Amino acid sequence: MKDSPIFDWPVRVYWEDTDAGGVVYYANYLKFLERARTEWLSALGLEQDHLARDAGVLFVVRRVEADYLRPARFNDRLLIRSHLSELGRASLVMAQEVLRGSERLLTARVQVACVEPSGFRPARIPGFVTEKIQP
Repeated sequence: MKDSPIFDWPVRVYWEDTDAGGVVYYANYLKFLERARTEWLSALGLEQDHLARDAGVLFVVRRVEADYLRPARFNDRLLIRSHLSELGRASLVMAQEVLRGSERLLTARVQVACVEPSGFRPARIPGFVTEKIQP
């Protein structure tokens, strides 16, 4: 979405994030992206446990497209940059990237679906949520 605010979340690479070669294991980047999306919602006053309990909705990842450009290593200080790219009735798309300084290490497009907790069927994103996440 045009004019969508950028949300930055710092991450430090720990030993447990790396593989035998000393670089961040590819799947761990997904954890970094997830944490940044969770912190983005929290910064907007939207806690996922409260959304499930009070609004009867959960956000779940439906699709991830990731381009791994350069490796991150143990003790690197990274920045996970996120912004809302698309907003639908029952889903949204986040554009995310992992940066080390000005160097881009990964770019990703993450589609997140809104579902009801009991059967994980699609649910409309509540109006109060849409109001907070729109630019």
